[in-house]
Amino acid sequence: MMDNMAQKTSYFTRLRVDREWYEVDAEGEVLGRLCSHIARLLLGKHKPTYTPGQDTGAFVVVVNADKIRLTAGKESKKLYYRHSGYPGGLRVETFARKLARKPAQTIKDSVRGMLPRNKLGDRLITKLKVYAGPRHPHKAQQPVKLTREQLHQMWGRI
Repeated sequence: MMDNMAQKTSYFTRLRVDREWYEVDAEGEVLGRLCSHIARLLLGKHKPTYTPGQDTGAFVVVVNADKIRLTAGKESKKLYYRHSGYPGGLRVETFARKLARKPAQTIKDSVRGMLPRNKLGDRLITKLKVYAGPRHPHKAQQPVKLTREQLHQMWGRI
């Protein structure tokens, strides 16, 4: 009797997943809040087919990366550290300077810190496309524009 009632759990691999393309406008958004939503889209947590350890997420195109902001005056307080590997090779840079120099890299680094630290995270970060201005070369993929309200409905306050 129990054998007939057994249900099977479907396991999705990256070959069976439908990939969506989303476009997110970063103008006026808070860096951490926006990047956490982007990380969830890349992981695929917005889908019922989410499978930990599998690439079931979507492609995300971020525009206007140069217009992102921080709260509480952290533009001059937040520091980024790099080290060349040589003695005395520590380099320190403020958020404002890094945003002016490489706005796309600022968002990529923030999202990368929210993804798994393994091969899956390496694969997921390649699906993030970030551009400083309002234009991008992914029009042929017909990305769905996600507004602030739609992100709010998906995961709460942004």
